[in-house]
Amino acid sequence: MDNKEEKRRMVVIDLVKANVFAVVLMVVSAILLMVPFFMIWKDKKSVGELLGSPGNWLWTFVLMLMGIVVHELIHGLTWACFTKYGWKSISFGVKWKMLTPYCHCDEPMSIPGYMWGAMMPCIILGVIPAFIALFIGSLPMLAWGVFFIAAAAGDIWMTWLLTKENPRSLILDHPSEPGFYIIDQE
Repeated sequence: MDNKEEKRRMVVIDLVKANVFAVVLMVVSAILLMVPFFMIWKDKKSVGELLGSPGNWLWTFVLMLMGIVVHELIHGLTWACFTKYGWKSISFGVKWKMLTPYCHCDEPMSIPGYMWGAMMPCIILGVIPAFIALFIGSLPMLAWGVFFIAAAAGDIWMTWLLTKENPRSLILDHPSEPGFYIIDQE
């Protein structure tokens, strides 16, 4: 092993705990977003207008399924910006046992770069649509935002773990587990 290998530490999150965290995050974000949503829109739109049509909900569901793939694409696009070899270091796949698409970066990167890549799907697909929904009064869009905030639970958890690390360390995405290796720099 070379010097970098000796200083490599693996950090993996427990998927059961991550799923529990996702449910809690979904409930909390739904409450925190729905209270102001209904306070803003209760006197401006009827209940029927707020709920939207069944067609709106069907489209939201279909787009959510597509959004799961887009979530992984956003990881890849962002991480590619923080690696020496860019897009060549990014791969995608599906863990068929769990029907879960994934994005993997096989090149070490800085902690801030990894954190940006981990959080961008939550920001782009979750936080921004949720806040837009507050301004336009769209409950299907609010549901979309809450769903994608919760879908980023593992990403949020890993980002939180990285806040405790030396920012000069490098991160190498784990190829098969939900986690990464920390490569400490001297």
